[in-house]
Amino acid sequence: MSFEAYSTAVAGPVFFERKELDALMRLYGRMVAAGEWRDYGIAGLKDMAVFSVFRRASEAPLYRIEKRPDLARRQGAWAVVGQGGHVLKRGHELGQVLRLFDKGKFSVVE
Repeated sequence: MSFEAYSTAVAGPVFFERKELDALMRLYGRMVAAGEWRDYGIAGLKDMAVFSVFRRASEAPLYRIEKRPDLARRQGAWAVVGQGGHVLKRGHELGQVLRLFDKGKFSVVE
């Protein structure tokens, strides 16, 4: 087994750090209070961590906020992905990417 394959297997799944989860939950609370979001899901996968937000629990996610450490040096580890799978914003810092949802710049389209 090569060293690269071994280090990936030992590393385990990617997940959010406490500070990152705090920022995500603050945004989620703000959007719930505004009546835009109703539910969320968190997944720690082999190559990325995903925070998904839903209008209703039975639907597909409205947005996915993804952390992909493999892309950190290139286009940025953070991305907001819309319902159709399109990347709406990408960047190197979570705060910068979450500005997409700032009041006045963002509105949900039915």
